[in-house]
Amino acid sequence: MYAFVTVGSTRFDRLVQRALSDAVLDVLRAKGYSKIVVQCGNSEFDTKAFQWTGETWVRKGTGDVEVWRFKPSLKEEYEQADLVISHAGSGTILDVLRLRKPLIVIPNETLMDNHQEELASALAHLRHLKASTIAELPKAIETLEPSKIVPFPVFDGSRFRELLDEEMGYV
Repeated sequence: MYAFVTVGSTRFDRLVQRALSDAVLDVLRAKGYSKIVVQCGNSEFDTKAFQWTGETWVRKGTGDVEVWRFKPSLKEEYEQADLVISHAGSGTILDVLRLRKPLIVIPNETLMDNHQEELASALAHLRHLKASTIAELPKAIETLEPSKIVPFPVFDGSRFRELLDEEMGYV
């Protein structure tokens, strides 16, 4: 199985470092994830255990670990992943939930007004995803039950049009 970790376009050193920690990698492997890919953006992490291949850092062993900074799109990664672990950015959350993939989000508390925490809490309360902290990430992975995730509603563009028409006084 394939676990994908992303920080999007932000820098989130603590999430990248935690995702590459033995505590997280061990629980991912115990849950059956043999391929682990981390999109690290501009985040810093210890590269000593990795081999640089020109575009990615790779660590071989019990389950491959690959780390890279950016790609033009993460859609393919989301589609292929069996689990996504992410910062709590709204774009990433919506992209992953629309694909109905199990999602664990960790709000980046260093961002202004901690808006990620509000979004993560609201969607976790609705059971569309699992929200966690950096410290609790291994436990969140271990206790995640994808069958208990409530599918995110399909986007209905006509509802937006109705709201806009109503607001503009056309109805």
